[in-house]
Amino acid sequence: MTKGATYQGQRPRKDRAPRVMLYSHDTFGLGHLRRSRALAGAITRADPEASALILTGSPVAGRFAFPHRVDHVRLPGVTKRSDGSYVAQTLGMDIEEITELRAALIETSARQYDPDILIVDKEPTGFRGELLPTLDALRAAGRAQLVLGLRDVLDDPALLAAEWERKGAIEATRSYYDEIWVYGLREFYDPVAELPLGPAVRARMHWTGYLRRDLGQSAPPPMEGPYILITPGGGGDGEFMVDLVLSAYESDPTLAPHAVIVYGPFLSGETREDFETRVARLGGRVSAVGFESRIEPLFANAQGVVCMGGYNTFCEVLSFDRRAVIVPRTTPRLEQWLRASRAEELGLVRMLEDGRDGLTTAAMIRAIRDLPNQLLPSQAMANSRLSGLLDGLDYITRRVNALLHQHPGQAAE
Repeated sequence: MTKGATYQGQRPRKDRAPRVMLYSHDTFGLGHLRRSRALAGAITRADPEASALILTGSPVAGRFAFPHRVDHVRLPGVTKRSDGSYVAQTLGMDIEEITELRAALIETSARQYDPDILIVDKEPTGFRGELLPTLDALRAAGRAQLVLGLRDVLDDPALLAAEWERKGAIEATRSYYDEIWVYGLREFYDPVAELPLGPAVRARMHWTGYLRRDLGQSAPPPMEGPYILITPGGGGDGEFMVDLVLSAYESDPTLAPHAVIVYGPFLSGETREDFETRVARLGGRVSAVGFESRIEPLFANAQGVVCMGGYNTFCEVLSFDRRAVIVPRTTPRLEQWLRASRAEELGLVRMLEDGRDGLTTAAMIRAIRDLPNQLLPSQAMANSRLSGLLDGLDYITRRVNALLHQHPGQAAE
């Protein structure tokens, strides 16, 4: 659909249930998809007539269960190489061809689904600008409210400003989006503080709080006896952290309690085989699983957590009030380090980093042994007076209800 075109055969909104579309580009990891699932589930629970459709590039989307009245469209996947370039995951197409295919699928899905609200995760223009034709069409049709959703931390401010300028993301945010939701608190961190967005855009920003996670339907304890949970999130860049934990248990035969490792779906098969051999040698002191789509029960029953610093993992640490040691990655983005360092400053977690602690076996042993002495996140929240820290989903369902009763307007220039 060309710029300025409108959808044909549109029905009056009053004759149908609300529809919300969520877009996440998902070139790496699980974060975008899991955040979109949490949002979609909250929206459809709050409105028993609403439905939600998630557009995702995640290669493991089919391994997740989706809430009632929530479905997904799987976009052809792309993988980021070590040099920063991208390649199609499975199709024999170059990156330009795969981007055009994804853009066409997004636009067709939007035309057929005809959403009342589009929520875009993190990338204002989508992967390589693939979202722009759909944004143009929806804006021209004047039927959908357009929302940009940002996690609490994006990247080092200087690097982020250069990236957004290069991608045209600053202008897109000004031109297209009716609202910008930040899934965190301003008092914790402002992810766009250094971006030249202007007062008109900032007036459209909403600080929602973090996205609380829950157990959903009651689930039995995942295992008997005390344990700590070891999770590198998607696992694609968590090899070093898992290796460090295994080294700690190998070096100290008295280290306790039992450790449960969830590798994540993106840990390489060869690395996992090596880890499995080491786990087997530890005589039952450590156990491991490859992927757990319902990781919430493991969080809820753990005595503590050793994890990386991704957004969703941080939400789970807060939601289930678990003492945590975060080992953040620092490449290709500083996002996890910035989040973990601010959380440690507020007493919410303990961070283990190379420059200060040394990422050594001895440092990991000390961190695990000291877990019981840390404050619970709830205790630190009370001390820091961070009100509304976990109110994100409630705030968002209120905003969705408000947007459904407003006429979409042109974004401020």
